[in-house]
Amino acid sequence: MGYYDNDYQERKSKQKSGSKAGYFISSLAGLIVGALLVVLALPLIGDYTASPSNNGLLDTNNTANQQTAQPISYDVSSDVTSAVETAGDAVVGITNIQSGRGGMFGEPQEEPAEAGTGSGVIYKKEGDNAYIVTNHHVIDGAQQVEVTLADGTKLEAEILGSDIWTDLAVLQVSGEKIETVAEFGDSKALKPGEPLIAIGNPLGLQFSGSVTTGVVSGVERTIPVDVNQDGAPDWQAEVIQTDAAINPGNSGGALVNIQGQLVGINSMKIAQSSVEGIGLAIPIDMAIPVIEDLESSGEVKRPTMGVTLVDLANVPAVHQQQQLNLPEEVTTGVVIERVVPNSAASAAGLQDMDVIVEMDGEKINNTIELRQHLYTEKSVGDEMQVKAYRNGEMQEFTLTLTDDAQL
Repeated sequence: MGYYDNDYQERKSKQKSGSKAGYFISSLAGLIVGALLVVLALPLIGDYTASPSNNGLLDTNNTANQQTAQPISYDVSSDVTSAVETAGDAVVGITNIQSGRGGMFGEPQEEPAEAGTGSGVIYKKEGDNAYIVTNHHVIDGAQQVEVTLADGTKLEAEILGSDIWTDLAVLQVSGEKIETVAEFGDSKALKPGEPLIAIGNPLGLQFSGSVTTGVVSGVERTIPVDVNQDGAPDWQAEVIQTDAAINPGNSGGALVNIQGQLVGINSMKIAQSSVEGIGLAIPIDMAIPVIEDLESSGEVKRPTMGVTLVDLANVPAVHQQQQLNLPEEVTTGVVIERVVPNSAASAAGLQDMDVIVEMDGEKINNTIELRQHLYTEKSVGDEMQVKAYRNGEMQEFTLTLTDDAQL
């Protein structure tokens, strides 16, 4: 018809222009969002590149992008570390030096050499000197004793005294380089299950200052001790039992509580294939009087009766009845083999072949119990009541106890 609608054409032209503008704005918005996503993702992804060596896979070993692990140091502190810091430097090494013997008549054939090592504890510093407690068996037979401090310093030591019955000894060294002294604790206050720490030199000085931990396994344990090595027990030692590892070389070292206080002197270990974790130490409350005696006089002054003894149980039954004339019901006690002249027993009227069955009202079954009563409950100068059978009749005696020096 030739009719031309100008309004229609104008509307169509505007629609095309609007569509193009919409497409442009949508595209621009998409580009902006995509760019933002890439920028945000880059720190997480990293700048990895493909290389021929990994067949087009990402090269996670690229040295430019590799993250290096940094060492982290922790200051670990605990009650145990604090206790070791408190007492550790007071524990020293003890070297027993003796001359070798090999000649026909036993004369020295070699220069003095190390015969054994153990441990010790510095318990006192006074004036120019310091004092160390260790075990008797650690220094037994020594011609020289060398002390090695925690920092490796070696000092010559003097033996002030030792006691075979309690297995304790006291040494004296120069105190010039000594800074740490152990503090005595209270061994009577120990409870089963309480933490304990053993410090010493197991197997020698190459393991000096070794620390093992455990608990109180038992208190007031008594074990038989063969003092003269004749195969028969002579003494009952009261000890602390612990499962802290105590090995050869730990002898004389420290057993400390969680406060770092000295509560025991490591002395021995039951070593059997079927036994694990039974360590024994001398309670410090029992050790202190012995330490004081050894430091001041070089010996422990113990009361003595002045007799030689044998257990009644070791006397054949026929002799018990025919020679001792004992009643049949008497099967335990201690027989006096010999009374030393001018002794406490002699002055009280005791005689050879008397059979002691009671002391101060306590029944006495054997020589171990007799020594235990005499050495732990009596002192020099004390009176002691003794009941003994003589020719089958009970008699009573009063002894005024003396020491060995008075015999």
